[in-house]
Amino acid sequence: MRLIEKVWFKQHPAKWLLVPLLLPLTLLFWLISLMRRCGYRFGIIKSYTLSKPVIVVGNIGVGGNGKTPVVVYLIDKAKSLGLAPGVISRGYGGDAPTQPYLLNSDSTPAEAGDEPVLIYQRCKVPVAVGSNRIDSANRLIQQGCDVIISDDGLQHYRLKRDVEVIVVDGNRLFGNGLLLPAGPLREGTWRLTDAQLLIANGGDTKALKNEIPCFKDMLAMQLIATNVCNVKSGEILSLADFIASEVIFKNQDSNTDTIKNINAIAGIGDPQRFFDTLLALGFNLVGKKGFIDHKSYHQQDFEHYSDDLPLLMTEKDAVKCTGFAKNNWWYLPVDASFTQEDENAFVSMLSTLKSID
Repeated sequence: MRLIEKVWFKQHPAKWLLVPLLLPLTLLFWLISLMRRCGYRFGIIKSYTLSKPVIVVGNIGVGGNGKTPVVVYLIDKAKSLGLAPGVISRGYGGDAPTQPYLLNSDSTPAEAGDEPVLIYQRCKVPVAVGSNRIDSANRLIQQGCDVIISDDGLQHYRLKRDVEVIVVDGNRLFGNGLLLPAGPLREGTWRLTDAQLLIANGGDTKALKNEIPCFKDMLAMQLIATNVCNVKSGEILSLADFIASEVIFKNQDSNTDTIKNINAIAGIGDPQRFFDTLLALGFNLVGKKGFIDHKSYHQQDFEHYSDDLPLLMTEKDAVKCTGFAKNNWWYLPVDASFTQEDENAFVSMLSTLKSID
């Protein structure tokens, strides 16, 4: 974790030096943001309404809060209701050959960014990336999409939206509560009350609802893992079969109840969340390394990992490692899980959008 993130989220002693130094920039950031929001609200800056409904999935802070699993969940629910969803994204970390860029089976994270490639490969729906989200969305509408899901872009007010879904990390919450760069927030916590759906990813649901007023009606999301996939071959094993495999865990006790030794890496907003998931599943992390979010991997990043132990990573990491993956590299796909009551909230929202002409 970078020093500034420790200051934001871990109350690092360096906060006494860095926060006062950064507060003038935070004030400037606040003033610019306020002027920009007012510009859109009063029509000084033009915003655009699309011919099809738009759902924006975003957050008020920096870093990974669990937006991508929510996008995947929304896609599946929309398809189950007979909708034809498409996804737009900025394509962070990619350098697309054209703008907007419509992903295809040969698209790489270097072109489109890791999360758009993950969504395209997982969901098999049209995905367009580009700096101009209006153009990207219109490209998807031309492809026959009748609902547009924006992966991030909560602060992209140029694009009018029908529904806002805000995802909050239920464990890290809002860090020190300050705006960038003194804190991790792009907008204040007041922004949460504007969301049609507010989702907490993990954390103590009961405590959050009691302690944070705007969380009273929040939806509680848990990320669940049931399978493990081989990065190189694409082979899919259930977690139970993976743990019980004598080939994968050679020279380790074959008893399925025995804790298995692995190596692990994660290049996401909060790598420790992934490592905690692996620990909860009963793995022993002999070696682990957290990288920056959207890390662009190279083979030399993995040279010190032994071939004797399986290496586990996130699905977002895996899409960037297929070209040089080894046989013992695996990734752990996760799915968003909600209670039936919360699931009904998604269905109700999507059904309303379906009725929009």
